[in-house]
Amino acid sequence: MSRRHAITTGCVLAITALALTAAPVVAQPRRAETPEAAAVRRAPPGMIEALQRDLGLTGEQAEERLANEIRLAPIEAQAREQIGDRFGGAWYAGITARTLVVATTSAADIPRLTALGVRAEVVNRSLKELQVIKKELEVTLATRPHAGRVRYVDVRNNKVAVLSSESEATEHGIEAAGMDTEAVRVVPSKELPRLLHDLVGGTPYYVGVTSRCSVGFSVTRGTQNGFVSAGHCGKVGSATTGFNRVAQGVFQASNFPDSDFGWVAVNADWTPKPLVDNGTGGAVTVAGSKEAIEGASVCRSGSTTDWHCGTIQQRNASITYPQGTVSELVRTNVCAEPGDSGGSFISIDQAQGVTSGGSGDCTAGGVTYFQPIGEILTTYGLTLVTTAGNPPPLSTGACTGYAQTVTGTLNSEQSVYQPNNRYYRATAVGVHAGCLDAYEGVDFDLYLQKWNGRGWDTVATADGLGAHKKISYTGPSGYYRYRVLSSSGFSPYVLGYKSP
Repeated sequence: MSRRHAITTGCVLAITALALTAAPVVAQPRRAETPEAAAVRRAPPGMIEALQRDLGLTGEQAEERLANEIRLAPIEAQAREQIGDRFGGAWYAGITARTLVVATTSAADIPRLTALGVRAEVVNRSLKELQVIKKELEVTLATRPHAGRVRYVDVRNNKVAVLSSESEATEHGIEAAGMDTEAVRVVPSKELPRLLHDLVGGTPYYVGVTSRCSVGFSVTRGTQNGFVSAGHCGKVGSATTGFNRVAQGVFQASNFPDSDFGWVAVNADWTPKPLVDNGTGGAVTVAGSKEAIEGASVCRSGSTTDWHCGTIQQRNASITYPQGTVSELVRTNVCAEPGDSGGSFISIDQAQGVTSGGSGDCTAGGVTYFQPIGEILTTYGLTLVTTAGNPPPLSTGACTGYAQTVTGTLNSEQSVYQPNNRYYRATAVGVHAGCLDAYEGVDFDLYLQKWNGRGWDTVATADGLGAHKKISYTGPSGYYRYRVLSSSGFSPYVLGYKSP
């Protein structure tokens, strides 16, 4: 039975922020799966049917698509690691995702990519270069009256895209600002961002009498149970009631705009479950939070329109709502309507994020954006509730045999100095060795710095694309420290190091 409700928040759907709550999930390492492990993963209940309906596939095509995504995801991580800074992005091609396309800035990478079983595509700009261009564009368009409200990195076209209802004026503004027009693509669009208001993911909750949003995923913080949701759904201290109008919890934190997420601590009457409502009386289990590749199948659960599926279109999208700009969203072709805000986005059994906003509806179709789950968990120190319970922390992997080991967690573009925001002392000339290990699919960098008496000099660098880095540097006695930087992606990390 449909869960459409009469209560709305008065918001219109143009590009909307969709609130959701999240079930506690423990983020797990992105490791290449064995064939046996991949075979165990099956399409959750209702996902095959939703993919048939929303992507126009047959049942066999939907099953083949999911099997291909499971098979190719670890290969993408290998390709990203091998070509490093030349990596230009990756995406699935074909209605059944039979082909993984990997872009590189060097034709010399074609043989090694082909050997991995992927289709290589040579491009002019690396993913890192595109991300820098997008940041510059954000600054440029912030002062332009005809700026597009949506911007994202378009790896398929190797450009930064700007969606604008006044494309000619936007193009002139970009040219006037001296931007590289060859690297920017202005796309005519009528998308207008707006917010959607309306402890199983996708079920409704209420803030006050008339405002309704959707639960994303269950989470925990220490011994406190709760869920994550869109920040625009409630302010800190706002009380919530559940789908049955029974007292539920209180917003402990809320970020909006800039980001669009928050979390609610619930009372003892509510038990967090690693589940997402599939809109047909069943539920999909949440096994982890591995980040899906562009082109991957993704499904959304919300309290207005239930369960709908589509594919991930682009990452690193920015939306300018009337209330302000929200950055680092993921763009999908999944539909949504007011009240779906905060609802769960899931790819097979991996939590992806919470609904922020969208354009269109589920009758004519639309575009919806979600806030990635990793940043929410890290920002608030939350643990995602999964079927695996609480798995062990990230193993040291290849970083074994080091005298000292430190751990931590970083969001995209965050950095930290180790050990413990301080330094260590080398008492003799010798080799400094450092090893960094994080989840597959993220891009972490490692720097070794030495104190020169007035400031810190970087004396060794490992900043290629990928999650694993090593440094070996021979230097004199003195004071040293490591800087760990997440250039892209959320992940725990392990840093092993030894010094003379």
